[in-house]
Amino acid sequence: MCGELRKAHVGQKVFLAGWVDRRRDLGNLIFIDLRDHTGMTQVVVSREKDPEAHEKGEQVRSEFVVGVEGEVLERSAETVNAQVATGEVEVRARRLLILNEAKTPPFAIEDETKTAEETRLRYRYLDLRRPRMQERLRLRHRAALAVREHLSEHKFVEVETPFMTRSTPEGARDFLVPSRIQHGKFYALPQSPQLFKQLLMIGGTDRYFQIVRCFRDEDFRADRQAEFTQVDIEMAFPEREALFEIIEGLMEKLWALAGVQIERPFPHLTYDEAMERFGSDKPDLRFGLEWRQIAVPAAAREKLRLFESLKAMRLPKLAEISRSQLDRLQDFARTTSADWFSYFKVSGRGIQSPLGKVIGDEAVKALAEGIGAEPGDLVLLLGIKKSGTTSPRTTRSSADRRLDEASGVLRLEAARRFELIPKGGWHFAWIVDFPMFEFDEKEKRFNAMHHPFTSPQEEDLEKLESDPGDVKALAYDLVLNGSEIGGGSIRIHRQDIQRRVFKALGMTEEQARARFGFFLDALEYGTPPHGGIALGFDRIVALLSGESNIREVIAFPKTASAVDLMCEAPAEVDSRQLDELGIRIK
Repeated sequence: MCGELRKAHVGQKVFLAGWVDRRRDLGNLIFIDLRDHTGMTQVVVSREKDPEAHEKGEQVRSEFVVGVEGEVLERSAETVNAQVATGEVEVRARRLLILNEAKTPPFAIEDETKTAEETRLRYRYLDLRRPRMQERLRLRHRAALAVREHLSEHKFVEVETPFMTRSTPEGARDFLVPSRIQHGKFYALPQSPQLFKQLLMIGGTDRYFQIVRCFRDEDFRADRQAEFTQVDIEMAFPEREALFEIIEGLMEKLWALAGVQIERPFPHLTYDEAMERFGSDKPDLRFGLEWRQIAVPAAAREKLRLFESLKAMRLPKLAEISRSQLDRLQDFARTTSADWFSYFKVSGRGIQSPLGKVIGDEAVKALAEGIGAEPGDLVLLLGIKKSGTTSPRTTRSSADRRLDEASGVLRLEAARRFELIPKGGWHFAWIVDFPMFEFDEKEKRFNAMHHPFTSPQEEDLEKLESDPGDVKALAYDLVLNGSEIGGGSIRIHRQDIQRRVFKALGMTEEQARARFGFFLDALEYGTPPHGGIALGFDRIVALLSGESNIREVIAFPKTASAVDLMCEAPAEVDSRQLDELGIRIK
């Protein structure tokens, strides 16, 4: 291969094949940098010694596919190229074969490119030639191999589940596949193999996994794909901590591929704790900024009586931040779901804050003492006004949820603007004890926070009918540096509980039977306790690669609006195909 030659090969006859990266014509000598996915080798073609090969070399241009037969020579000391692994040697071409010519590419085939992403996706087959893209695809392969080896060591069995199944419209929209044989009926591409992996547990498979493609017809999201890959895992008779240990061991092996040793065991945070402290159920723990719910000092209650929830965050040693920087941060805060933003600085000269004019200096001082602010600190404040509306009680009120959302976004923005996120470092955490349901204010009903097959915590079963908003689930997420890389739960294994959960979600018996009848039937035949997790494989490989966008680690991705620019899909189809399917375009 083009990147394998070293001084030990000097004197050997070799044959190389690849793409011409660069050609330099010096008259009697032509130098060709020949590239494949392993690297690059310099080829020398001499008019005097190998006239036929030289004649071919004059025809060669960038991205031509060529084969070279020749002898490995050691370069002189002054011509060694330390920038490439093969830089101490070159190949003197005795024979040069032009295997295929090439048009001039629309962009240079090199690691660093400023070419627009649309152009790269339109010519993805050229983009994949770039060494960086080849490295990503090979890392993805090694990661998949590590997954299979690790789970096989723990006695998991890889089982393929169907791509064509029935539509279960809970969560994201399904991609529908019309049936040609049964007009008016449709298959759906799976959003996940959720029901099938649970059925495998009923079938006695005991431990299952699959590296599987999933499909979700979601609205525009910048870093989502309509089709994506997840590592799907399920086990019977699970203990949550045993599953966590298996997954942590897998993460350890995956990150070893990038030369990183991670710390185990991963810390656990409850959902409520994560939301209160970090404003997010996928907190970035590389930096320590934390929010605190604050009580309003007596002196300020009259002035702040309109606010239902208030939070404060202390930023140590940032009191010297300029007023203009804070004004820009305030402008950003106005774009969040918070109703109010303010701040104060603590210095040796006292407390400086525009808030003093509103609630008085003594009240500001009381706020500073309440949050434990010290000289040199900057403190940010967020508030949500009382809405005057009521909704079913949940573990966190709608005002709390709005404040959490705003505080999480502002925490990340402040960390970015003030350069508080350390470079490097991998901080995993398990988020546990999620609410079972979340209330949809628009639809005026409860939705499953994870999915409707997640088991409620046993002590909360009695609340399913009387107080569903207060039910906690046996659900958990794995988060890393502010990204959710996996989500799972202990599942419902009893039919009576599954029916009660469907009812809490507003499904009638008839609706539950129509959508999930086959599954409800299966639960009657000795279903073992079971649980598992789904890991986002694309996201994991992107993090391992240092990429912020999962499209960089997928061979043939679609745009954020689910368009394949290379194949020009989706596209119209022939009217005869529609006739066969019994479909008319509306």
